[in-house]
This record gives sequence, structure tokens and C-alpha cells, in this order.
Amino acid sequence: MLKISLFVIPFLLYVLPFNFSTDEDCIYVKNTEETTAFTNVTVIPMTEEDKVLKNQTVVVVNDEISLISPSANVDLDEDIRKINGSGKFLIPGLAEMHGHVPPTHPPANAPSYFNDEYVENTLFLYVAAGITTVRGMLGYNHQLELKDKVNSGELIGPNLYLAGPSFNGGSVSSPEQAREKVIQQKEEGWDLLKIHPGLTLAEYNAMAETANEVGITFGGHVPSDVGIEQAIEAGQLTMDHLDGYVAYLSAFEGAERESKMSEIIQKTVEHDVWLVPTQALWETIIGAGDYEAMRNYDELKYIPQAVRNGYNNWVTNNVENNASLSVGEALDHAELRRELLQKMNEAGALILMGTDAPQLFSVPGFSIHRELPKMVEARMSPYEIIESGTRNVGLYFSDKDDFGTIKAGQRADLILVDSNPLENVANIQNHSGVMVQGRWYSKEMIDQKLAEIEASYN
Repeated sequence: MLKISLFVIPFLLYVLPFNFSTDEDCIYVKNTEETTAFTNVTVIPMTEEDKVLKNQTVVVVNDEISLISPSANVDLDEDIRKINGSGKFLIPGLAEMHGHVPPTHPPANAPSYFNDEYVENTLFLYVAAGITTVRGMLGYNHQLELKDKVNSGELIGPNLYLAGPSFNGGSVSSPEQAREKVIQQKEEGWDLLKIHPGLTLAEYNAMAETANEVGITFGGHVPSDVGIEQAIEAGQLTMDHLDGYVAYLSAFEGAERESKMSEIIQKTVEHDVWLVPTQALWETIIGAGDYEAMRNYDELKYIPQAVRNGYNNWVTNNVENNASLSVGEALDHAELRRELLQKMNEAGALILMGTDAPQLFSVPGFSIHRELPKMVEARMSPYEIIESGTRNVGLYFSDKDDFGTIKAGQRADLILVDSNPLENVANIQNHSGVMVQGRWYSKEMIDQKLAEIEASYN
């Protein structure tokens, strides 16, 4: 068989890399140390709506997708690691776009469970649930080191894109300090800036202007002194938790609220603002959650007892006692958020999947599967929901890496799902394994590690 290094055939439409060769009818894939092939699998590439490719072979070399072709056209070297995809569905790995990663060097007053084991377990939990990318939304000293350890394979974890330490009323006391903090975080190598409440308008504007000048994005909360309209105009790239919108709309009622909602949605779309709704968490916070069900979430066994106690104490102190909203008010608030997300999606707003794990009852990784029903309630289709955690994430990070879809040249972040997620998006939680940067973690390996984590905390 003729071996060639560069060859294009009509049904592939891209250049074959060095370890492929071809004859008239077949592509021959040679083995390398880092080659994996998913065979006879149904691919949901997320490159266009509801596109499905049946009976495909997907070849991964090192950390990159190298080939997607009908299995009948591919001849694999017998020594290649093969993963049987018969009856299964290959989708891009999901992202947690408002997640948290514990500090690697915790402060002196940190809880006792903040140790290396907790950091490693948290990273693994994300992967176990199919989360292959996390946008960490609160930076700590030395946290950037985790990226190198994950990238090298020293730690099992998702791809990390990390915000620096928070901009808030306690960390910033003047516009000048805001500017200095932006420049410092840019130089240190953080991927974005995290905004919390408490900034004055002058401090916020100084932060935004400097960030735009030096080329670093910013996102998170909307300080009350700023407001949603100014935050949009200043270039805030993500509005997390739908922050600012509900406060803005709550000042209006009836037809006027509907008009103002249409206006702010249009402004959001026109400015290409990304939304990270975190609906499940916010229902928990405002008093609209099913707390009995939450206290019995099965995945709580994968986090320390002290964390579980903290969740329960919060509910006791802030919902069962001293609730800031009545049950009726909380449900009205939740309905406004649902309506806003639905109309944002219908208008073409840019939506990203996120949960704010490991906040209240949001176990890293597993919390995504608590968020999915909330997105369904907002009338998002299975494709749109999956898109918010895959293709959209790749677009958001397009200046940094190529990932988020299944096509040649993309980073190999994948989930082998047991049933069609386009029929029921909840099917995502049942998988046969997860791949991060070309590294394959089988369901058997994941289950074994989860059992070890459970035993360590119970």
C-alpha cells in the first residue's frame, strides 16, 4: 500500500496527517504511541444543528482529532487502541463556564479539608461527569500552576481557563488601584478578570477601560453602582447568574416591564454579550428550591462532610429562618429568570453552560445535570443546551484554543454517551467514558476513582 504524508480525498476534505495512508477505497491508519480510535460510533459534531453522522471512526492522535470518516472506509492498524462505539454517541466534552477550583495554597483561615487531595478530587469530579473544560471564576495565588499539571497529565482534570483574584469593594479602593490590578493580572497570565459586587462606577470604568486597552476580558457580577446597561456598554463579556437583569427589570411592572425586557435583550444581542445563567443555583439562593430533594442528592457523597454541613446550615439560616423573600416572591423571581432566559435564547443571545460549582448543593461536574432541566424549562432544545456547553464555549475561547466541536484539528475533548442526547438531553449523564486532551478515562476507571473518593469522605 502506498504511504503518503499529504493527501486529500473527496469524502474527507482535509489533509491527512503523517500516520495515515490511502488507496482507492480505504484509509489506513498506522499505530503511534498516542493514537486512539472510536469505531462504529454515531458522531454529533455540533458543527451545525442536529447534524448526526452514523457509523463513523474518529481517530485521535496525541491531543487532537485527526480523522473522522465512515468506518467502512477506515482500516486501523491492529495495535491501535480501539474504543467500540457501537450503539453509542460521541459528543464534544462539556464546559462549566462558571466554576471554581480550590486554592492550591489555601490561606491560614481556610477549612481543614482544603488540601491537595481535595483539589485533586474536585478536578476529577468535573471530568467524571463529562466536564472537560472549566472557566474558574475566582483566582488564588499559585492556581495557575494547576493548568500546567493538568496539561502535562500529572493531574486528571479539565482544561482550565482561570480568572484572577476578584475585583470587588474590598480588593479595590480607587480607580488607580483598579487600573494597576488589571495590568498586574494581565502580566501574571490570568485568562480573564472576575468582577464581584462593591465596585464604584468610577472604579468599574477604570477597570473596564484598562482591560480593553491591554486585551483581557472581564465578566461575572454587575455591581449595583454600575447597572446592567452600563456594564453592557463598557464591554463586560459575560453576565453571570443573569446578574443585573433581574434588578433592572424588577423596577417595572406589566407592559412596561415587557417593553424594557425587549429593549435590554436587544441591547445584549447587539453587543455580543455572553450569558451564564446558573439557574439551579439561583433558585436555591432565593428560596425557590426543593431543599428536601437537594439534601438527598446522591452526588453529595463525593464531597467532604464539612461541605455538606455548610450547605444544610445555610438552608436553615437563610431559607427556613430569616428568608429575605417569601415563598411566593421567590417563585415569582424564579419565573422572571426563566422567562428572561427563554426570551434571550429566542432572540439569539449567546448562552454558556454554567452552575457555579461547588456552591450550594452544586457538586463539581454533577451540578451540570441539575442545570439541564432548568434550561429545558426555558424552552431550550437539546441541541441548544448542548451547544451552550460545547460549540459556544469554543467560540468564546476562540482566541486561545480550538475546541468545542468534533472535527479535524480540534482538541480531543469528548464524551462517549450511551443514548442519543438530542432525543433527551438528560442522556448526557450516562456515558461510557470521557476524553480530555486525548487522554481516555473509561467508565470503569471513573467509577473506581469515584468509589475511592466516596470512601475517603464517608
